[in-house]
Amino acid sequence: MRNILAFDIHVPLSSFSLVVKGEAGRGVTAVLGPSGSGKTTLLRCLAGLTRPAAGWIRFRGRDLFSSADGVFIPPERRNVGYVPQQYALFPRLTVFGNVEYGLKARKVPARQRHSHVQNMLKKMGIERLASRTPGSLSGGEAQRVALARAMVLNPDYILLDEPLAALDPQTKQHIREFLRSVLKEASCPVFCVTHDLGDVRQLADRVMVLRQGRMVFEGRVEELEKEDSFVSSHISQT
Repeated sequence: MRNILAFDIHVPLSSFSLVVKGEAGRGVTAVLGPSGSGKTTLLRCLAGLTRPAAGWIRFRGRDLFSSADGVFIPPERRNVGYVPQQYALFPRLTVFGNVEYGLKARKVPARQRHSHVQNMLKKMGIERLASRTPGSLSGGEAQRVALARAMVLNPDYILLDEPLAALDPQTKQHIREFLRSVLKEASCPVFCVTHDLGDVRQLADRVMVLRQGRMVFEGRVEELEKEDSFVSSHISQT
């Protein structure tokens, strides 16, 4: 069965309701739209951190959430790689300890954990940082550690919530190129929330645009690029 993540959910929010339906397979889907349009709420629902009021979420045909059948798989039982906006690294753990954390929680044997972490640190180009703590890292380094922590679990799908927002323009451009190369190797769906059309152009294969809790566009990046008036009216107010 193909690695398809599909959803049809309804989530009441303070000023509107998030009512969205969509699906994605392998590759990067950018979730774009103005601030407060429901982008992060969508990611939290897919991660299992927010429970929708109604609808369903499925991966490979298996219900992760179904209001009709009373199904809700909690986040710790979903094999999800989630990178929140501020990375949420554990300040008292080393880089190695942060990346190892999920494997430890799953009770992976120590020797196997060590090998997995070492390989992931090398893949991310941060093996030299293994003994450092998050407070001593640059923004770009912290972003790589957060991504390594998510990907070391070999997740079913990856959720990135504005992964480049905290970076300065020069670092952002470098990390975009790195992130694209890493995500191209992932054989799973990736959802990346962003405000930035630059992220979309360099990282994404497909785009979902939200506005006031509704999906107003879903399609390939090149299709969105042709819609100048649409981009101006629905996306530029970020």
